[in-house]
Amino acid sequence: MSAARAAGPGRIRIIGGSLRNSRLDVPDLPGLRPTPERVRETLFNWLAPTIEGARCLDLCAGTGALGIEALSRGAASVQFVERDARAVQALWQNLDRLKAAAGQVAATDAQQFLGGSPQPADLVFLDPPFALDLWSGLAQQLEQGGWLTARAIVYVESPRAVVPPLPPNWQLHREGHAGEVRFALYRR
Repeated sequence: MSAARAAGPGRIRIIGGSLRNSRLDVPDLPGLRPTPERVRETLFNWLAPTIEGARCLDLCAGTGALGIEALSRGAASVQFVERDARAVQALWQNLDRLKAAAGQVAATDAQQFLGGSPQPADLVFLDPPFALDLWSGLAQQLEQGGWLTARAIVYVESPRAVVPPLPPNWQLHREGHAGEVRFALYRR
């Protein structure tokens, strides 16, 4: 794990949009890897033409940094999904403090959440705990369960050496690396 990924308890910063320079509290949880600022900056530069008004889904949200960054940059709404109770509490507190009413939190497992009634998203952040190897299963649930709009974009974060098997109709649009992390955008 690179030093950039080793953020423990503390705070991370929103880097753009209406909430720029706001700080998010980061609970001390095993395996929690907030997406580093430079990765978020690159990602949201890529997403700049499409983020305004987007309906987003932040699966395995953790700190919610990706979804809150999306709200800060004009996303219409973000559904955060997180199973860890302490992360959920911190996420609600951050959303409340930032007055980010367009963010909703589901305190549940991502697989269980995707088994419910679909609410199609324009943009999905798929960044599960690396040790659980959930990318392919969650991607299949997203694709087959009606969770994606026709032209949805999916962000996938994984270990640098891992390119998870994804649905064949997801086409790689852009990718990058930061330390031991691979980050990529796929278009449906």
